[in-house]
Amino acid sequence: MFTVALQVIIDFIKDILYFPLWWYSAGAAKAFLFSLNKIRNMARQLGLKIWVANLFRPMFGQYDFAGRVISFFIRLVQIIARSIMMVVWIVLMLILFLIWLALPPFIIYQIIINFS
Repeated sequence: MFTVALQVIIDFIKDILYFPLWWYSAGAAKAFLFSLNKIRNMARQLGLKIWVANLFRPMFGQYDFAGRVISFFIRLVQIIARSIMMVVWIVLMLILFLIWLALPPFIIYQIIINFS
């Protein structure tokens, strides 16, 4: 019984000592890949590549001059709006990743401040 309790305590101490190493290596890599996947998914959802590829193609088969001009400007507005949304999403994911990196020092700082 004593050896099991001792083993649990040793594992607990190992986990506490390994935590910072994991947080800033494997954990940070997982957080970065999570953010990168979210950015890729948003790019896919917004379909910016498709909008840019079809910028000069008329919508609804309207091949006259007015149809081409209207299609161009509608798509241009869509590309600008979707690009702004993409930039905002990238900034949010970057902030989320930076919060991930700053969280342990912030928590330790708050513990020190509150116990002082």
